[in-house]
Amino acid sequence: MNPFNTKVQLEKAGLPRWKRVLDIGLILLTLPLLLPLTVLIAAIIRMVSAGPVLFQQERVGYLGRKFMCLKFRTMFVGSDTGVHQGHLNHLLNSDIPMIKMDAKGDSRIIPFGLLLRSSGLDELPQLINVFKGEMSLVGPRPCLQYESDKYLPWQKERFKAVPGLTGLWQVSGKNRTTFVEMIQMDIEYARTKSLWLDIKIILKTIPALLIQMWDTRKKKKLHSPAARPKAILPASVANQ
Repeated sequence: MNPFNTKVQLEKAGLPRWKRVLDIGLILLTLPLLLPLTVLIAAIIRMVSAGPVLFQQERVGYLGRKFMCLKFRTMFVGSDTGVHQGHLNHLLNSDIPMIKMDAKGDSRIIPFGLLLRSSGLDELPQLINVFKGEMSLVGPRPCLQYESDKYLPWQKERFKAVPGLTGLWQVSGKNRTTFVEMIQMDIEYARTKSLWLDIKIILKTIPALLIQMWDTRKKKKLHSPAARPKAILPASVANQ
């Protein structure tokens, strides 16, 4: 396929010409770095866990259109996804920060999987989605169908922007924000997107990922067995 589609095709996909040029240009510019990194990550996943390297999941994109979103697989094959759905429902129905389940430890995650998730490297295969025009480098995160089904009418305005690898929400606190705040930021981006805004978000992404990795490391230590308070035994027992 031609990555620089005709103007009509681009507009139908919700991708302005400048956005498409920025997406493809940056992918081609960083390909010499990303290609060896992608091969290395795929090899590590193969070594530490049986199963496919890639994880495919149907997501909701521009104007509610569905597409198959790609990620590196960071969980053991056959892991229960109902746990995540329950956690997401809790976040949607409460006014608490959108902290991932990873923060408290998740036995479903493969070795090195937490590092891939906190660094955002698990989403590198989504560059294929970007190349196909299903996603952009910058935009709201693509949501799951059962999440979309719970949206209020005003919240569905976020679908007026093509989903992205990074976005206004991701560089504005992410796990420190509530679900409603995330939706508001996505709508703000959908209304005000521009070349300059995309460039600013891309430049802020690496610092935001470093902060996310640091937060994940701190929370992992906090919830590790060594960090848990030890039970105080009666003197008669302690002296035995």
